[in-house]
Amino acid sequence: MTTLTFRNRLGELVDVPSVAATRLKNEFGTVLEQAARGAVAITRHDAPKAVLVSYEDFEALVKGQNQNLNDLGAEFDALLDRMQTPKARKGVQAAFNAAPAQLGRAAVKSARKRR
Repeated sequence: MTTLTFRNRLGELVDVPSVAATRLKNEFGTVLEQAARGAVAITRHDAPKAVLVSYEDFEALVKGQNQNLNDLGAEFDALLDRMQTPKARKGVQAAFNAAPAQLGRAAVKSARKRR
């Protein structure tokens, strides 16, 4: 069976102990207390099926996801603002009004700049 690792709420990379699903069913209270101190992998036929984490670890995971989404939202808003300038609008309008030959010349010119 592979050993699972987990970055806990303190940022430490720790090995995750595993517990068979049958043991979880029979000793839920004990396993719950173990999970309150750190993550516990639940296995069935020696394969990990789920991970039980403390509430604090869960909150840290959710907070991290929300922060990433907030960062992406701010980045998107800034990009959109840059695209709304008069110069950018003029460029988009020119691209949509360009003839195929003009688009071809612009593509060749751009490709040469990248070399």
